[in-house]
Amino acid sequence: MSVFEHSEFDAHEHVAFYSDPVTGLKAIIAIHNTNLGPSLGGCRMWPYLNSSEALTDVLRLSKGMTYKAAMANLQQGGGKAVIIGDPRKDKSEAFMQSMGRFVESLNGRYITAEDSGITVDDLKAVATQTSHVAGTSAQYNALGETPTGNPAPSTAYGVFVGLRQTVKHVLGSDLQGVKVAIQGMGHVGYRLAKQLHAEGAELYVADIFPEGLERAEQELGATVVAPEEILTLPVDVLAPCAMGSSINDESVPDIRAKIIAGAANNQLAREELGTVLHKKGICYAPDYVINAGGIIDIYHQKQADSSDQAMREHLAKIGDTLIEVYERAEAENAPTNLVANRIAEERFAKRG
Repeated sequence: MSVFEHSEFDAHEHVAFYSDPVTGLKAIIAIHNTNLGPSLGGCRMWPYLNSSEALTDVLRLSKGMTYKAAMANLQQGGGKAVIIGDPRKDKSEAFMQSMGRFVESLNGRYITAEDSGITVDDLKAVATQTSHVAGTSAQYNALGETPTGNPAPSTAYGVFVGLRQTVKHVLGSDLQGVKVAIQGMGHVGYRLAKQLHAEGAELYVADIFPEGLERAEQELGATVVAPEEILTLPVDVLAPCAMGSSINDESVPDIRAKIIAGAANNQLAREELGTVLHKKGICYAPDYVINAGGIIDIYHQKQADSSDQAMREHLAKIGDTLIEVYERAEAENAPTNLVANRIAEERFAKRG
C-alpha cells in the first residue's frame, strides 16, 4: 500500500522517509498543510512495532498540528517527525545530528521541536545540523519554573485551563471535589495533576512507568490505579495524557466520565467515536484545541518582547476557544470534534 492509499493520508503536502545505516536512524517527517505558514511540530521517538505503525502516527499527528495551529490563531502550518526506536537506549549525539540533517533537507518547510522521547539536549544536537529547530532555549515559563525549552509546562497549563473551563461549562462548578482520572504521569500529566490538586480536585492516576505515580501518590494524595482500570472509573473527568487512541471502540462503552479533557494527541482512535461520545452525553474537549499549549509556548519563545504573563494570557484563551466549540456544538446538536474541525478548516483553508 502506498502512502496515498493510507487511511490517515489527508492531502498531506509532503511525506519524507529517512534511513541512516551509520547511526541506525529511521525516521519519517510529514508535512500536512502550510497555508498559514511553515509547518511546525515536535519530533517523537517511540519503539513502534514497524514502519507502518510509525507512518500512521506521523500522518495523524501532522494533520493534528495543522488544526492545532489554526485553533491557537498562529501563522503556522502542521508537520511532525517520528523516529523509530527506544529513546532510552537507541539515541546518541550522532544519531540526533543525523536527524538534524534530515530536517535540513526539507529547506525550512518543517520546523522541529520536542515531543515524547526527545529532550532539549537532543534538540541541541539536531540544531548543529539545521537552524529549523525550536525549543533549544527559552525565556519564559507558564508555571514559574526555570525556562528550559521544554514546552510541557505550557501544555499542562493550557490543559488545566481548558479542563477547568469545561468543568464550569458542563458541571457548573469549580474544581473542588471534582474527581479526575489522569492516564499518564509524564512531564505534562504530573504538572496537570499538581495544578488540579491545588484547586481541590480528587485525583486518580495510572501509568506504565512507576516514577510519576509515586510522586503523585506521595505529594498530591492521588489514588494509583491499574492502567487497564483508569478509563472506566466513575469520575467526573477523564484526562488522557499518554499515547493516542485511548478512546477507542473497546474503551468507549465502558467510559463513565462526564467529560474527556486531556493532553494526549489523537485521543480518538477514529473520528466517528466523537459521535458516539456525543450520543452518550459525554463532553469531549477536542485534543488539538485543549493541548495547544506546546505550540503556543514555541511561538512566544521566539518573541523577544513576550513575557511569562503574555504567554499565560495566550494559553488562557484555550478555554475561550473550547467554549466557542461547545456552544456551536450545542446549537448544531453536533459532536465537538467535528465542530472543532470545521472551525479550524475555516481558518486554514485557502481563500479565493
